[in-house]
Amino acid sequence: MTQFSTAQPLIELVKKQKQGIASGIFSVCSAHCSVLRSAMKEVKNQGEFLLIEATCNQVNQFGGYTGMTPADFSRYIETIAEETGFPLEKIILGGDHLGINPWQNEPIEAALEKACVMIADFVKAGFTKIHIDMSMPAADDHDLPLSAAQIAERSAILCRAAEDAASASGAAKPVYVIGSEVPPPGGAKDGEDELAVTSVADAKETIRIFREVYAQNGLQDAFNRTIALVVQPGVEFGDHEIHDYDSEKAAALSKTVETLDGMVFEAHSTDYQTADALRKLVDDHFAILKVGPELTFAYREAVYALAEIEEVWVGNRLGLETSEFSNVVERVMTEKPGYWKKFYGADPLQQAFSRKFSLSDRIRYYWNDSEIAAVVEKLNQNLSAHPAPYALISQYLPCEAQLLRQGKLANDPEALAEAHIGLVVQRYIDSCSG
Repeated sequence: MTQFSTAQPLIELVKKQKQGIASGIFSVCSAHCSVLRSAMKEVKNQGEFLLIEATCNQVNQFGGYTGMTPADFSRYIETIAEETGFPLEKIILGGDHLGINPWQNEPIEAALEKACVMIADFVKAGFTKIHIDMSMPAADDHDLPLSAAQIAERSAILCRAAEDAASASGAAKPVYVIGSEVPPPGGAKDGEDELAVTSVADAKETIRIFREVYAQNGLQDAFNRTIALVVQPGVEFGDHEIHDYDSEKAAALSKTVETLDGMVFEAHSTDYQTADALRKLVDDHFAILKVGPELTFAYREAVYALAEIEEVWVGNRLGLETSEFSNVVERVMTEKPGYWKKFYGADPLQQAFSRKFSLSDRIRYYWNDSEIAAVVEKLNQNLSAHPAPYALISQYLPCEAQLLRQGKLANDPEALAEAHIGLVVQRYIDSCSG
């Protein structure tokens, strides 16, 4: 049976960085099928490894918001790889922010028990890159914020569960990522002051405490497989603003990684950074770049563009029934506000704008909704049965229209959407190649 890749390519990446080679890898943090297909198609052309990660909110033993367990997610990725002809042995699976986040409203003992089951399931399902994040408090944590020692001790409990699962199941021993220099879910707040870059002292102290705690718990070997520390290099995005990377402000932190044996930095929320900024992040040892919302934002851009094309062509020109995509999405998101309400402020006009255009792209939580899935299917059927003319595609999707003219892309709605996502993927590919 074909297996997913081990974590060896990530170990080799760290070795390259230590040799002074500016090599990086980007991590696709999305479960959307169009995003995954696009990433596989783009990376396949380069012959590189593809890192795909799932969070504990997306995927866990109870299904998460995708409805998938870790084993389900592995099979899901395998199916898409077969569809695209992407070699399974070139895919590295990762678990991102694995901890008690889905069970924060429970006491720590109960939450930890569930998190241990979850992390074991990830390892047994072939996930070989494991980011342990125990920075979130539980319901009975009252002395906040949690201390670095508490976070490390709880992380050690999860690490032990992962190690035991690998030994018992015969799965590959994973590599680990520690630390959590990220904002609350949903991204930074608009208007927020300049982000503080992780201090050198904090980075070194985190590593020292984790090394000490892991040693006390007989996890020295696991710590030796810890390849990255999550830090804040000064990049983030909010609803409608982007914090751009400034290499000079991260210079001291960047230099610090040169003193860390076997470790690089992992940068989260690198979405919407320019190609130059991404390249500079890799040069500065932020060798693992996480991207998620920008990929589904690109999908959203494409689908809204296709809906405009459908209205003009199928509705107005041909006089046929359209999907009413935009109206249905707005109605469903308004009726089910749980995924966006607390992030988009109190002004109804601002909320309506953000539901459609926010960079945090919280519409991504709604693509599996049955009504929205049905209208997307209707939209695709309409434009497949009645392909729009080049001029109309050029109006709304100009880059994809050029690919059409060059014979590199079919006039198919799903192909157009995936090509639009591919523009983002290609930027990351170019930035990470050493």
